[in-house]
Amino acid sequence: MTRPPRAAVRAAVRAALADLGPGDRVLVACSGGPDSLALLAAALVVGRELGLLVGAVIVDHGLQPDSGDVAVRAAEQARILGCDDVDVRAVEVTVGPGSGGVEAAARRARHAALVAAATGRAREAGAGEPLAAARRSAVSSEPPSPGRSAGAGDARAAAVLLGHTRDDQAETVLLGLARGSGTRSLAGMASRDGLFRRPLLDLPRAVVAAAAAQAAHEDPRLQPWTDPHNADAAFTRVRVREHALPALEAALGPGVVDALARTARLARADADALDAWADQVWAHVRGTPATPPPRAASGAGVGRAPSGGPRVRAAAGAMTTTAAGALDHDTTGAPLDHDDSAGADAGGHRARHEDPHGRPGPLPAAVVTRVVRRLLVEAGCPAGALTADHVARVTALLHGPATRAEVALPGGLRARREGADLVVRA
Repeated sequence: MTRPPRAAVRAAVRAALADLGPGDRVLVACSGGPDSLALLAAALVVGRELGLLVGAVIVDHGLQPDSGDVAVRAAEQARILGCDDVDVRAVEVTVGPGSGGVEAAARRARHAALVAAATGRAREAGAGEPLAAARRSAVSSEPPSPGRSAGAGDARAAAVLLGHTRDDQAETVLLGLARGSGTRSLAGMASRDGLFRRPLLDLPRAVVAAAAAQAAHEDPRLQPWTDPHNADAAFTRVRVREHALPALEAALGPGVVDALARTARLARADADALDAWADQVWAHVRGTPATPPPRAASGAGVGRAPSGGPRVRAAAGAMTTTAAGALDHDTTGAPLDHDDSAGADAGGHRARHEDPHGRPGPLPAAVVTRVVRRLLVEAGCPAGALTADHVARVTALLHGPATRAEVALPGGLRARREGADLVVRA
């Protein structure tokens, strides 16, 4: 943080790409805004140092009347910075029931386009293809430099860089907190997530913007684009940025953004541990051959319900014992001793986690709910529309005696207890 802005951005990018070697291809998601231009400029410098092939991908969401012109201009800016591998992709943002709104739908469309570019998949033919083809021709007139790919999509990329900053992370955490989301949501964005890497996640937005401004000062042709959506209070994230965070800073003092980003790092470590634990339990519930399932879960599997709808059996013997407090087996498949005298919390989950002999105790609620969520998603519930309330109400079916009550779920599905099974049907 004591470095000049451009040096700080380059150092962050250098650290993010340290595991790559000469000849590896890296793509930078570039909107033409200050953050993405600063990221691309740094990636090109670091790429030359490390022998990497650096390209830019511009995604045209088509959400504004002049979005095509903005995409072409972003490609021109990338070329001014010295990037000769530029790919412009037009996408269709579909907003409807279960989409989570225009921001979420645009994010999914953008990520799908970036993955397609990184994996070398050709653009799909469709209504947007002629426009996309025209824009590609507008940015592909120059021949590639020797040794570089002839264009994005000709080779697979080792990584895709995104320009999210520490301020973006703080906004994400605050939005998750306002929604009453769980630990995973409070964990914010990961610095690495599959193909995607976010080198600037620990840098303040002001530092990144200063790096872009310095580059523009040295080359007047560089004119970072300001997205009008970033000032549109119709978007929740804009209201958080323009009103909520400044109000918190005013009331609590400076450092709120740093604290929220730090919360994300701590929450991510906890969420990763709980998810890994739930993965092991889910493998047993499914009866995955690689790990011996618990004795009570031997009938787990996916079949057809009598009505013809999808039926997912939740290894009922293991799941329904949450009525007494937790899953009835530890993650090694060994049955646990019951201790009916042990106290329970308000949700009916046992407080005991280890018996006098040192063996694992009942699974905590955080693991049980994660297993239930995996069950519902595998049954066909759209993950983006599945809320904590849905998961809580389905988990409640596992407590107490069997009932004919059903829980309505996204995707037109229903969950209910049938004897020792938890069943999800259309």
